[in-house]
Amino acid sequence: MSPRSKLRRMMDAGMLLLMLLAAPLSPSAAQPVALRVAAQEGTEPKFIAAGKDRIIGLCVDIFRTIERIDPGLIFIGDQQWMPLIRAYHQVAVQQHDALCAVQHTEERERQYVYLDPPLFPINYMLLVRAGDEVVVNNWDDVRKLGQDGVVLANRGYATTDFLIAQGGLQINASATSPVMNLQKLMAGRARFFLHRSPGLAGVIASAGATGKVKVLPQVMSTAQLHMVMGRHVDPGVVARVRRALEQMEKTGELARLLKKWD
Repeated sequence: MSPRSKLRRMMDAGMLLLMLLAAPLSPSAAQPVALRVAAQEGTEPKFIAAGKDRIIGLCVDIFRTIERIDPGLIFIGDQQWMPLIRAYHQVAVQQHDALCAVQHTEERERQYVYLDPPLFPINYMLLVRAGDEVVVNNWDDVRKLGQDGVVLANRGYATTDFLIAQGGLQINASATSPVMNLQKLMAGRARFFLHRSPGLAGVIASAGATGKVKVLPQVMSTAQLHMVMGRHVDPGVVARVRRALEQMEKTGELARLLKKWD
């Protein structure tokens, strides 16, 4: 096992917690700068369970690539699952330092530092039960359905804010994960579920919904996802992560990773 792997394992286990609390996040030639993160539940292909004790995915690959470009940075915690809402909160209260693949909202802009370039684009798609022959070309078609057009969304996700902003939609955002919402959709508790691609096939499989739901062909919205840093992180460290992302975009590494996991 390499020294970096040993360090990550020790820090993920909490053995160096006191060191992290005592030392500011600043560049150091002698000691790697540790950036605390978490694997966000229900966010395939960003984070994907690969057996009992291993997490893989697009964001894990992005972290490892940044570490390769700048060996003085190390992301710790990406092998530990955490609910998405809590992961966002941990950065806002300075317990974690970074989040991978975050959509922009005004509230989040106040809490986090967004880095350019964007990591990758997403498309928002509507899912329905497999036998549903509904045709949707735009949000007006959904509005016209009234109570027969309830749209499921994930509580704490940007999709909920987006749906509210459309106005006139019947929204149910009580569930905290895509799997829960797919189960509600299959049970007939709503007509639609709005979720993003890439990642739909994995979420559908995780919910046991393969063949039971389908994705409507119309793209309802598009957005860019970014790496974000906590506002407490040293600006010099933020700049180093940004430079690594710029290099990944320039060399085509970001596009290659998206193609790998899409």
